[in-house]
Amino acid sequence: MLRYIVKRLAYLVLVLIGVSFIVFTLLQLTPGDPVRMMLGESATPEAREALRQELGLDDPFLVQYANYVRKIVFHADLGTSYNTGRPVLQEILTMFPNTLKLAAAAVLLATVLGTILGIISAVKQYSIIDNIVMVFALVGTSAPIFWIGIMMILLFSVKLAWLPPSGFDSFEQMIMPAVALGMQSTAVIARMTRSSMLEVIRQDYVKTARAKGQKEFVVIMRHVYRNALIPIVTVVGLQFGHLLGGAMLTEVVFSIPGVGRLMIDAIKQRDFPIVQGSVLFVAACFSVVNLLVDILYAFIDPKVSKD
Repeated sequence: MLRYIVKRLAYLVLVLIGVSFIVFTLLQLTPGDPVRMMLGESATPEAREALRQELGLDDPFLVQYANYVRKIVFHADLGTSYNTGRPVLQEILTMFPNTLKLAAAAVLLATVLGTILGIISAVKQYSIIDNIVMVFALVGTSAPIFWIGIMMILLFSVKLAWLPPSGFDSFEQMIMPAVALGMQSTAVIARMTRSSMLEVIRQDYVKTARAKGQKEFVVIMRHVYRNALIPIVTVVGLQFGHLLGGAMLTEVVFSIPGVGRLMIDAIKQRDFPIVQGSVLFVAACFSVVNLLVDILYAFIDPKVSKD
């Protein structure tokens, strides 16, 4: 097991190095001069050149990247925001609790609802209920998050006046963002639960359990769902990581102060350290979630750690 965890940690480090290099490269190729954004059009060429040297923007690309990685590794320093002058990590950690709360609420809703729908769909295969669930799954995976959010605001806030259209401080304000963000994950989990259970439900030991006179609920939950749990756990973990990164559009639509909205504002202002730090931070969270899922997977099925 220890060897398996070390191997996954090595993969995680390689992923983060790759992500940091790709993001750093893309931002170097992005049009726009952050120095011009910071000083304005009226600044003199001398002032711009002095600030460019101070920020290290006049160094060669590989030197800039090496300095960036060195600060992260040895000082846990993601840089300083061009606009606020505050450390990037501090800016991200200020916003991250809202993103984490939104992703947790969405994945909890998606797990509970998606699992229930998947179980019902598998048990009632080819019935009207099964068809309705599959249509819902198709719509859920196809509809963009921002479109779902806008439609919910128009219906539940503008027309019915049931829920507030923005904010994230009360339970009522959390409902629509969590539903909008968790819709796609609910559909994915429902489809995976149905597929996984249908593979198990036809096994001989399930028929034996029914032949022994066990109640159908016990057969489904103890023998079918329990043995179909491994791929479901994997999907739930991956969806949580996906929701952490995918909360960006939801935060913008519902005006939630989170990492995604921070990143969008930074892109508009050419605040490259915020953009780089936010992407790397979200990638690290996603990788850590995947690592935890792999470890949990190995505990559920010990044969995995032997591969």
